[in-house]
Amino acid sequence: MNAASGRFVWFDLMTTDIQAAKSFYSEIVGWQTTKWSGGDYEMWKAGDEEVGGVMALTSDARQSGSPPQWLAYVGTNDVDSTVRKAQALGGQVVTPARDISNVGRFALLADPQGAAFAIFQALGQESATPDATKLGHFGWAELNTTDWKSAWKFYSDLFGWQHTSSMDMGPEYGEYFMFGSDSNQAFGGMSNTASMMNARPHWLYYVNVKNADDTARKIVEKGGKDVNGPMDVPGGGRIAQAVDPQGARFAIFAPAEQ
Repeated sequence: MNAASGRFVWFDLMTTDIQAAKSFYSEIVGWQTTKWSGGDYEMWKAGDEEVGGVMALTSDARQSGSPPQWLAYVGTNDVDSTVRKAQALGGQVVTPARDISNVGRFALLADPQGAAFAIFQALGQESATPDATKLGHFGWAELNTTDWKSAWKFYSDLFGWQHTSSMDMGPEYGEYFMFGSDSNQAFGGMSNTASMMNARPHWLYYVNVKNADDTARKIVEKGGKDVNGPMDVPGGGRIAQAVDPQGARFAIFAPAEQ
């Protein structure tokens, strides 16, 4: 079994202004970019490590009303069989499985509630599992949906995710349900927050930063919006949820100082 199977392995930003996005995230997270040799695509780098990419939001996506957004890829051993299983579980195929020359195979899907995500199978080699604890890397994936219990059945059946713990967020938001590839180490959570936000279901990805308060201030200074926080979270650390200048949702996490 591929070590990266069932884990979030790559993160793409689809935006309306690539140059502006590069400038913003370079200031906020410290990323640099490098051109991909295979086409019109640039990759985000945290130090020497590639963590994702940035591309233009397609005209078809714009016409269909799709906003700028982050999209994460979950590793799988077989893209085509995962697509078939997702459909059998009530998911939708947004972009059918296709090859990326000399890289691998992917497909873009949506869960039964409508949240988009992607799957990826590396070509001829085992994918490395990203280190979710490093600065500049994505450390947490959060599903804001309208029916987390149904969503959990879908994702746990599809990827074999396991429940790690839960937290009561009060009568307005209800349960915050956390999961991972095993029952000991969580890498994400889900809740019915989309219902409270009056928003369509979506995934929100958290980038590790050194200081959440300083980063949140910089987000606003550079033209983004601080939507929620900074605030402490159980277990230590501080988070803030934000929107970049082009409208893509993202979040930041700073671990508790040791």
